[in-house]
Amino acid sequence: MLFRRTIVVVLMLLVAGCSTPDQAAVKPAHPNIVFVLTDDLSMNLLQYMPQVQQLAKDGASFSNYTVTDSLCCPSRSSIFTGKFPHDTGVFTNGGKDGGFKVFHQRQNEDSTFATALQKAGYHTAMMGKYLNGYQPNGTVDGQQDYVPPGWNDWYVAGNGYPEYNYTLNANHQLEKHGKAPSDYLTDVLAGRARDVISNAKQPFFLEIATFAPHSPYTPAPQDKNKFPGLKAPRDGSYDKLPANAPPWLAKHPALTPKQQKALDKAFRKRAQAVQSVDRMLGSLRDTLEKTGAADNTVIVFSSDNGYHLGEHRLTAGKQTAFETDIHVPLVMAGPGIKAGTTVPQSVQNADLAPTFETLAGLTPSADVDGRSLTPLFGGTPPTWRTASLVEHHGPDTDPKDPDHPEKGSGNPTTYEALRTAMATYVEYSDGTVEYYDRSKDPLQLDNTASSLSSSQRAALHAKLQALRSCHGQDACWKAAA
Repeated sequence: MLFRRTIVVVLMLLVAGCSTPDQAAVKPAHPNIVFVLTDDLSMNLLQYMPQVQQLAKDGASFSNYTVTDSLCCPSRSSIFTGKFPHDTGVFTNGGKDGGFKVFHQRQNEDSTFATALQKAGYHTAMMGKYLNGYQPNGTVDGQQDYVPPGWNDWYVAGNGYPEYNYTLNANHQLEKHGKAPSDYLTDVLAGRARDVISNAKQPFFLEIATFAPHSPYTPAPQDKNKFPGLKAPRDGSYDKLPANAPPWLAKHPALTPKQQKALDKAFRKRAQAVQSVDRMLGSLRDTLEKTGAADNTVIVFSSDNGYHLGEHRLTAGKQTAFETDIHVPLVMAGPGIKAGTTVPQSVQNADLAPTFETLAGLTPSADVDGRSLTPLFGGTPPTWRTASLVEHHGPDTDPKDPDHPEKGSGNPTTYEALRTAMATYVEYSDGTVEYYDRSKDPLQLDNTASSLSSSQRAALHAKLQALRSCHGQDACWKAAA
């Protein structure tokens, strides 16, 4: 009898040894996170992205998601750190107040969501675009082919905007890519991302930051003839100045036929360029299914800023406080996120870092300015902030900046903006003020700042002042209440 019991126990242990470890390996305590961050993707491109639309059906769309600045480097700095530009010190793409150099010198890289997740046991991978001014072959603090702290895998390019003829820093090994169809950067990133998903030990965090659809809006070879005849959207703000426009905008002439033709071509190429991004998202989800990781992976899709093409009489560009530039997509799907929902609360890109950390089972640092979005994933929404902050330094006078505005695209002076679900209030460094009641004027065609009462103006100014001077989660939460 004892012998039989011993045999049974041994068999049970063998069965447990064959199944339990494998099951534990594919189902970690905390979810994997896949973050797809696009460059200059505007809301009006989502209609050409069926995979993103499907992701929204499977999860949640955040209808009042805005960036802390409608410019690449400041926005990405907020994403990595969970802080406003006044705390990262990054307000532009280069010079004394922006770019990778300032981000690094201010030691922002030592406290990102990547460093936090890596310490928590996540396998972290970054690929695509990092920060303006970063060079794949650069030497930083004596480290050749520099890779920032917090990343287990690093596949990052410098000038990847043309999608061809770029250099990739692949874990300290420099890869030079040419102009063959197989070198198309978004597709290369998609392949690397699938490899990371297939081979990484769980849990993992993967960010794929595409250069698409940033200018020159280069589509993949198979997409370059799609959407023939497609034109830039012509809503009520197209080629129309707002009443009482600020000085930087007020004298813009009507768009010429040549400019309008260029805008149509740009929009068509942008729609073509996002096809490869959309395919990549679909292929990543397929890979997650095949590896058994789909049920325990949160997928996040967004953009660093929006883009205008003809709205408010502006040629192609960004950097303004108009909705076209600061209001961008945020879609999330995965465990704990209620499918098919729209989240109306005011959320910002500074909320992403604490969200990623909370998903990983961490308590975000008190010095971040953002707030974890996990309480908004389902059920009864809690009390939430009512306002968001935008901070911008301008005008941009650097012709080497890939985001240097073309003639007519708009190059506003320094401003700070307060955005609520219903209105936008802007204060410029030259004393100009804008106020758009978007509940009545969604296209922002009537600046009614002069009609605000003194008490209304004072309240808006005080709230904006509190936000642009806040530091840390509690103070910034109180300021935005």
